[in-house]
Amino acid sequence: MVVIHPSEIVLLRLLFISEGRIPHTMSLQATAFNIVLRSLKKRMFGNTHHLKLRKFVDAAASRAPNPPENIDIKEETVNGMSCLWIKALGSEPEKIILYLHGGGYIFCSIHTTHKDMLWRLSAASKCRVFAIDYRLAPENPYPAAVDDAVSAYQWLLDQGYKPENIAVAGDSAGGGLTYGSVLKIKDMGLPVPACTVTMSPWTDLAVTGESIITNLKRDVLIPGDGLTEGADYYLNGADPRTPYASPLYGDHSGMPPTLIQVSSDEVLLDDSRRLAALYKSLDIPVEIEVWEGLPHVWQSLALMIPEGKAAIKKIGEYLRKHLHVDDRLAG
Repeated sequence: MVVIHPSEIVLLRLLFISEGRIPHTMSLQATAFNIVLRSLKKRMFGNTHHLKLRKFVDAAASRAPNPPENIDIKEETVNGMSCLWIKALGSEPEKIILYLHGGGYIFCSIHTTHKDMLWRLSAASKCRVFAIDYRLAPENPYPAAVDDAVSAYQWLLDQGYKPENIAVAGDSAGGGLTYGSVLKIKDMGLPVPACTVTMSPWTDLAVTGESIITNLKRDVLIPGDGLTEGADYYLNGADPRTPYASPLYGDHSGMPPTLIQVSSDEVLLDDSRRLAALYKSLDIPVEIEVWEGLPHVWQSLALMIPEGKAAIKKIGEYLRKHLHVDDRLAG
């Protein structure tokens, strides 16, 4: 039997804190879902034809329950895009989260896979969520998604929403799109949003992170050895290091503060670590949380695992800190 001295426990806790890790004993629900997701991984990515993958994912997501009755959801078409306005009870109408969904740029939708997480983000942050169905690859390769995200942000400004009341957020490919689109917004001379929030962002379509190899077997959802093929679907011949597609290679000076949540077991772990290090080198406020042992974008499993709810609660706290400044001053 291995005996750990109390002083060693203290040192381990300090190590976790210094790395921004979130130590916890993984719930039984999360443990079970890791097993389920590992099985689904083979079914989802065994045949990577994009239309079959979309159909499979949307069919699985269609079985999710509807949001609670106190969640107000309205559809709107903006610049040709299908969009959702999602408002939880008590949310302030002028505080906006522009949300960019994940899915490798080729699948997922705000109407199917992401609706549950979106209402939870609104409830946790007390903000309205404005989520867009940007154009998907390979039918609409880069820079279509970036153009759509920037167009949506410009539209919000044109409607009178103030940049200091807007956050841009996204998961996985949508996390990379978050940074890529805000980079373009900055380069266009537009005012940047108050902050950004990303979950397991894909920031390097050149696929050079060390965790692509070291976490290849641990990642229960993302096939690290298929990431290059997925990037090719989206890039369609564009340079994989072009900053708006791979924000890891961009000039982030002048970017807003950011929160990054990522799992220790993901192939995309280094996509988060390296971007956070870049922000720190530029003295841009960055908070990176490395949660232990969880699947890619576990926040989307909040309906079923407690870690998803806990992560969204932390995101809500971060967004309230950056978007509800007047409330804090008044209190």
